[in-house]
Amino acid sequence: MHKELLALCVGLLSLRFLPALPDLYWPAAALLLSLLLLGWWPARPWAVLLVCLCLGSGWAVWQAQAVLDDRLASARDGQTLWLEGRISGLPEHSEGVTRFYLEQAHSRRGPLPARLRLSWHGAPALMAGEQWRLAVNLKRPRGSINPHGFDYEAWLTARKIGATGSVKQGERLQAAEGVLAWRDRLRQRLLAVPASERAGALAALVLGDGSGMSEQDWKVLRATGTTHLLVISGQHVAMLAGLLYGLVAGLFRLGLWPQRWPWLPSACLLALGGALAYGALAGFEVPVRRACLMTAIVLLWRWRYQHLGAGTALLLALAAVLLLDPLASLQAGFWLSFAAVALLVWCFAARLGRAHPLGLLLQTQWVMTLGLLPLLLALGLPLSVSALLANLLAVPWVSLGIVPLALAGSLLLGVPRLGEALLNLAGWQLQQLFLLLDGLAQRWPAWQGAALPPWAVLLALLGALLMLLPRGVPLRLPGLLLLAVALWPAAPTLPEQRAQIWVLDVGQGLAVLVRTRQHALLYDAGPAAPGFDSGEKILRPLLAGLGVRHLDLLLLSHADRDHAGGAGALLAGLSVGRLVSGEPLRGALPRLPEACRDGQQWQWDGVQFRTLQWQAAPNGNEASCVLQVEAGGERLLLTGDIGVAAERELLRRPGLQSDWLLVPHHGSRSSSSAAFIRAVAPRGALLTRRWLSPYGHPHPQVVARYQQLGVPLYDTAAQGALHWVLGRGEVPRGLRGQGGFWQEKPPAD
Repeated sequence: MHKELLALCVGLLSLRFLPALPDLYWPAAALLLSLLLLGWWPARPWAVLLVCLCLGSGWAVWQAQAVLDDRLASARDGQTLWLEGRISGLPEHSEGVTRFYLEQAHSRRGPLPARLRLSWHGAPALMAGEQWRLAVNLKRPRGSINPHGFDYEAWLTARKIGATGSVKQGERLQAAEGVLAWRDRLRQRLLAVPASERAGALAALVLGDGSGMSEQDWKVLRATGTTHLLVISGQHVAMLAGLLYGLVAGLFRLGLWPQRWPWLPSACLLALGGALAYGALAGFEVPVRRACLMTAIVLLWRWRYQHLGAGTALLLALAAVLLLDPLASLQAGFWLSFAAVALLVWCFAARLGRAHPLGLLLQTQWVMTLGLLPLLLALGLPLSVSALLANLLAVPWVSLGIVPLALAGSLLLGVPRLGEALLNLAGWQLQQLFLLLDGLAQRWPAWQGAALPPWAVLLALLGALLMLLPRGVPLRLPGLLLLAVALWPAAPTLPEQRAQIWVLDVGQGLAVLVRTRQHALLYDAGPAAPGFDSGEKILRPLLAGLGVRHLDLLLLSHADRDHAGGAGALLAGLSVGRLVSGEPLRGALPRLPEACRDGQQWQWDGVQFRTLQWQAAPNGNEASCVLQVEAGGERLLLTGDIGVAAERELLRRPGLQSDWLLVPHHGSRSSSSAAFIRAVAPRGALLTRRWLSPYGHPHPQVVARYQQLGVPLYDTAAQGALHWVLGRGEVPRGLRGQGGFWQEKPPAD
């Protein structure tokens, strides 16, 4: 049974690694062939395993294809439609923007995806369960494609979201009703608890709604490795089930349980009922459904099938979760939750005797910290230096103290003063916990290592497992050596007179990374807007993943938010040598920048750099600090947001010709004059913009101008981040299309 379950799970998990979905007849043909083989050789175990493998992969591909087919039609991409639908889930309110899911949506203009994720700036009060008529600008699921960054398209696909959109206006057709409305009213009551200092965190614990927590709160949780404590995860569901199970078991051992009721079935049923009730309270989102299903299988195993072993229960839970939702494997939480359970089974399934509770807690946290380290590195997630200590303190505090009080207070809100008193006590404890975690986060910030190749991840995994072997096993020291070898930083491989270029996909903004053998320069820092800072969300993870720990120069072309918005986050979380800007920056920064100097030149590792600027420019765009990079006789010209007037000024400078030209001002109509393009004479032009740009970038006249002059365009919106090595005569390559099947492919040439 173990082998068959394992083969089924491998087939289901193979979906995660497919670059593109095969035609459905291929899995069907493979399944038919394996069934024929099973009929011819019924006694051959490999034939049964092949059938299970084909069943798993075929089912996963079929489900994934259904999700892709449900996406918004390409012809509707960017259109504004009137539609009607019902708000599902709890709307999230943050910095003047409300985000929510809309289901059962329909429009007179044609069919729509089953589930939409919408945002509404300045929205009226929205409640789950309401029916609305909305004017929405719809888009196909699409996100920025950068190395070592958050995969937004995978996140949308895993949640079966067929389109995103922004609401222009709307009218409420029907008031909220049913369970969704009840959950929303409960959230409002939790957030309105008079004396609670952590109402947002209480709503996260009780309802799984983290929108009431600040970004600083989440930073503290990430830095201390305790994010799992403030979202309803498998730990909370299992904790509640364990408390109810332990209550019945304790009453039985004390002789207080009625003898006419068998204690074990009663304990399992009560624990399962509590887990399902908690899941219903949390809205049965994907992680909660997964946790409830795993809890149900474990309780069933404990009640009836304990002789099969814990490994069988884990495989059954894995197979059940993937059969119900094959796309769960696209989420990092799926891998972390099952890996955590597998580690506990690996380390404690064969443990003899009883351990002291404190020792068991310490050993559990050590297993989690060390065992999950390779997986965190493989997923590109930061490593918390303080996670072991933080979880030792926070896990029992939250599980045994705060969560029971929060749930009891929520259930007793109808009792005058009692419910609020319990919630206030839980909120006060949360406040103390956050003070403690904030101190740990400031003392030991999170660390993110460079991206590891697959062989290094496997070495790290083997090393961690060897180190977790029981005491006395002689392989623990080799495990430490394997782990050290896997995590040893790789030496730079870029030769002299070469520069690695990354033109990053930051939407309506600009960020270009230039690396030589021993130096790194970032030209512009991407945009920042309420709720999203590309410096923190895109650039810092990318630089860490590429192994860049220090920027020798952060050069900001000018002060616009789409070019300098991410500078604050970079300066706060990264070592930066020099900060240079084409104009004084707006807003508070940790330090003042140097002014860009026209004609300044320097050399790094055989690569030449030169800055150009129109010193008498009438505005910030025209005053953009232009950078020319030359490596191995090949040149790149980075132009910021200069317009025709600044282009005319640059034409007076010698040596303007470059092999690669960054299209000025994202392809605005007021830039890219024919004279300027002819003077630069590029082999190709690099365009950075947002997909379906609200500013109409690039302007059709600008595109036609480049085409008439025979200059091909490389577009980050269509191709993702662009990268190549300057000095080798290479052509820029885009990352879009190199990911998984869920990724929108670049348009055909």
